[in-house]
Amino acid sequence: MTFSRDVSASKRQFALPYQIVSFLLTRMVVNTAFRMIYPFLPEISRGLGVSLETVTRAITLRAGLGLFSPLLGSLADSRGRRAAMLIGAALFVVAMLLVGLVPTYATLVIALMLTTCSKIIFDPAMYAYLGDHVPYARRGLVAGFVEFGWSGAFLLGVPAAGWLIARSGWSSPFLVIGFIGIGLWVLLWRIIPAEPARTIARPSLRQGLRTVLASRPALASIVVSLLIASSNETVNIVYGKWLEDSFRFQIEALGLSAAIIGISELLGEGMVAGLVDRLGKRRAVGLGLGTSALTALLLPLLGTSPDGARLGLFLFYLTFEFTVVSAIPLSTELVPAARATMLAANSTAALLGRMIGSLLGPALFVYGLGANTVLCAVFNVIGLVLLILFIREGSSEPSVSSAPQD
Repeated sequence: MTFSRDVSASKRQFALPYQIVSFLLTRMVVNTAFRMIYPFLPEISRGLGVSLETVTRAITLRAGLGLFSPLLGSLADSRGRRAAMLIGAALFVVAMLLVGLVPTYATLVIALMLTTCSKIIFDPAMYAYLGDHVPYARRGLVAGFVEFGWSGAFLLGVPAAGWLIARSGWSSPFLVIGFIGIGLWVLLWRIIPAEPARTIARPSLRQGLRTVLASRPALASIVVSLLIASSNETVNIVYGKWLEDSFRFQIEALGLSAAIIGISELLGEGMVAGLVDRLGKRRAVGLGLGTSALTALLLPLLGTSPDGARLGLFLFYLTFEFTVVSAIPLSTELVPAARATMLAANSTAALLGRMIGSLLGPALFVYGLGANTVLCAVFNVIGLVLLILFIREGSSEPSVSSAPQD
């Protein structure tokens, strides 16, 4: 793939595809650790000797770190993309080895927090790096490709984690992932070039936030991110329990369901890569929000049998993934002068949305899955209204004078 036009960038042209592949692999491993908690919540709680609600509270606490996303995520604007990515990857390795070597509830809580910090730092830095080097007209393609690391976690990583848990206990995947993480950190250190000295000062956290908060499209994007994440987490937090209670799914059956979800997300990301740049980012996000609301309402209707439940989850995660990945290239150009800070603010909103969903999900599940899916649909419809009213394609605001130039 060629992303630059001038001859002077020929070396970067050669390196960028390899960097993108390294980002995909890193995100697949990190997201495996992030996502394997959900389907195996009952097994993890039994292994720790604590209630399911206790582990759920730890997940809620993890989501609460979203409050610090602007502070941590903006490191890529103030300190550089490469440094931020390496810091995020290092925190992840520490988190995994901690639980793998000392498997207790306390270390699990710490690891959940550190893993979230690593994502808060790494993801905005990675997307800001891609925003610096990939033209806007091609960012849907690249975002769809890199986001295979999210679906790949459920398609490959989570079933592998289920296999390990069934044979070696709930903490065994953490140690394996930790050692893989070490290798990925070395890969990132080698493949991402050191950034040249800047003649223009990087924006501070305050400057970046001021630029983001002055943009009405950016603020609308932040709220839409919160609503998308809230809607998904309202179902995400309970679907493992729903499958276990309704159909008596065991660990490996839950892992198979995770693989089906991974396939749906893979297709969603493939649709983003193939369609979003042609449709337009804003139109694609709107399409995703509308279909997400519909599939949420269909889920309890389809979920009267094991196969129907799997089909419902397939459609639910397909539309969600298309929506959330389509929104990434749209947000990269809302505030180009503070790109990483903008992406970090969206991460803040998404993590806060997940915290809201993780609080509401179990409470609503008392009344049945239908209560969860109705609220999920309502969140998506509100997001669609905000998108229509306030966000336009490439609707960026004036940049601060001290911001780095693309």
